[in-house]
Amino acid sequence: MKVGLVCPYSFNRPGGVQNHVLGLAGWLKSIGHRVSVLAPGYPPKGMLGEYGLVNAEFTTGGRALPLKVNESVARVNFGIGPALKAKAWLDKGDFDVVHLHEPIAPNLGLLTLWLTDRPVTATFHSNTPIIKSWKRINEMLPGSVRRLDATIAVSSVAAEVAKAHTGVAPVVIGNGLAIDDYPIAPVAGRWRGGDHPRVTFLGRYNEPRKGFQVLTAALPLVREVFPDIEVIVIGHGPEMSIEGVTFVGGVSDVERNHWLSVSDVYIAPQTGRESFGIVLIEAMACGAPVVASDLPAFTEVLSDHDGLIGHIFKAGNSHALAKAMIASLNEPRDLWLERGRAQAAAFDWSVIGPQVVAMYAIAAEKRYLAVDEAKGRERRRIT
Repeated sequence: MKVGLVCPYSFNRPGGVQNHVLGLAGWLKSIGHRVSVLAPGYPPKGMLGEYGLVNAEFTTGGRALPLKVNESVARVNFGIGPALKAKAWLDKGDFDVVHLHEPIAPNLGLLTLWLTDRPVTATFHSNTPIIKSWKRINEMLPGSVRRLDATIAVSSVAAEVAKAHTGVAPVVIGNGLAIDDYPIAPVAGRWRGGDHPRVTFLGRYNEPRKGFQVLTAALPLVREVFPDIEVIVIGHGPEMSIEGVTFVGGVSDVERNHWLSVSDVYIAPQTGRESFGIVLIEAMACGAPVVASDLPAFTEVLSDHDGLIGHIFKAGNSHALAKAMIASLNEPRDLWLERGRAQAAAFDWSVIGPQVVAMYAIAAEKRYLAVDEAKGRERRRIT
């Protein structure tokens, strides 16, 4: 099977959706399929290799521009230049299935949707509130929405947003990860990484919705109980100097996993607009206990059949965060280890990938019955 995957966000500044696309592409390739990724920008050196991909399996859709949306910055592109690149990529790829991510918005995915005649599967990642202009565009161009042969959302929250924007009813299939890439070891001492407690934050800390300001406001209260606590901040942002806080900048996946594996708590203080929370799963995969704000998407991924795995607190409330951090640090470091690892394993590509391929089969069959059969084309066999 030849699969073309389109990511709307630039690889010059990788993020969760970009990693998801590469992870899926790498898994598809590992089981014998041919893959090609189209996206703005270029992946950092070595990034494709981390997922088992080579440079020839990535095509740039051109330069992206920053767009403020969802209280964040999305680097996307749109227009004639990207459309020409998408058309050339489609012609060369001759794909059996085209998999678009965030397709019903002004980005490279929407351009590809307009240009392809192949079965289309779409994944919705966003928890963006209703944007009237986008909804109006979808209402004015209903053919674009109808052109989606199968739809996926990464969470129930993302599914609700997709339905509100477009009227589709996606199947919920979470983001994936390769569980074997995440090291885990029993806790040997009082703390996971040394002689003092360490907590970790990951994200663009200068964006208010990521909640870094909630964490810094909570620290004085936490230090009354744990005066030697260390805070590790992973992610891009302006230079800052805060006592007891170490900014390590953007790091590789291997470095990120190292920090998570030696963290006594992973802190997710986001204030809203989150649709999944892959880093919570990554933290659990590495054995790190999790303290997260009570966003529906976070609660969803932190819940198994026995309830919550870790602690949640009221979003935006620094006093509640401090209380949750103290409660977590007072627990045995391996209290959540087995349940967290098992929850993360439920999102391994060996579990998530076949569900996505099943959606490819649905898309191919729907496309055949709607168009190809009447034109005398052969039914595509997707397995």
